[in-house]
Amino acid sequence: MKILLADDHPLFREGVRLVLTQLGDAVEILDAHDYPSLFIQAEKHPDLDMALADLNMPGLPGHEGLAQFRRRFPGIPLVVLTASESRADARQALSAGALGFIQKSSPSQVMLAALNQVLNGEVYVPPCLEHGDCSDAHGASGPPSQHLLTTRQLQVLQLLLQGKPNKVIARELNLSEGTVKIHVAGTFRALNVSNRVEASIAARELGLGMDVS
Repeated sequence: MKILLADDHPLFREGVRLVLTQLGDAVEILDAHDYPSLFIQAEKHPDLDMALADLNMPGLPGHEGLAQFRRRFPGIPLVVLTASESRADARQALSAGALGFIQKSSPSQVMLAALNQVLNGEVYVPPCLEHGDCSDAHGASGPPSQHLLTTRQLQVLQLLLQGKPNKVIARELNLSEGTVKIHVAGTFRALNVSNRVEASIAARELGLGMDVS
């Protein structure tokens, strides 16, 4: 898997790199520090699986930079990493072609779940931004794990709770067995468990055993 990470703060890039290594055993991470270097790297590496970009970087106004990236590289999934908690910024980013809008204040588990969701062909927006700004959402009550699982991970979890092995889950969801293993690992991380028994207990406690269409 090859991912391009663009942000003008080197320390932030280093922190995100550590998170991205948890996506798989063979993750190659490329760096960019502004919009021009983002475009240059994307041109050099057309086989990118994903590009992660800060909304506000030198070179271009944020939403203009996103729109230009989508026009020039329509085949590369683009995710925004931003300090913004604005619903308007999220809408503009998605309108510009971003497939995800992740806040820099998000825990690493949320970031991983969001990236897996985008890699699975879905769009990620923080739940609080679907209803308003997120400035007061970080202190909200309730189990956070309910919001960490993607739709696909919930589907995998449901089949895990039925005792089905990865091979059967792969067949029923029309996925490769390797992809199922990635979703299982991501689900375990989100639930903070290490095996299926613990996942079953955590799912019951959080009410996550419901059907997912």
